[in-house]
Amino acid sequence: MPFVDTSSLKVIERLPGWHGRYFHSANMTFAHYDFTRGSYIHEHFHAEEEVYEVIEGELEVTIDGNAQIARVGVVAIVPSNVRHAVKALTNGRVIIVDHPARRDFG
Repeated sequence: MPFVDTSSLKVIERLPGWHGRYFHSANMTFAHYDFTRGSYIHEHFHAEEEVYEVIEGELEVTIDGNAQIARVGVVAIVPSNVRHAVKALTNGRVIIVDHPARRDFG
């Protein structure tokens, strides 16, 4: 699977306001989300390291109690097993990558 046409992937509303397309490589999971202002991802943690790369808009990402703004050019990196939450400050788009792969997504 060396190439993936993400525009052809099924869109899933994983949480209210979070519409995602998902695919996996051998070791990572990729989620391409369109998010809606005011939507959020509740505080949680998981074994996978997670990276948020905002393509458009702004997200407030809270990692281990420390809230900062992720936007174009500012990437949020969540270490394994660390509590985190996300709030959409605007409408936008983000790519979230998990390592190792999360086969329960998509």
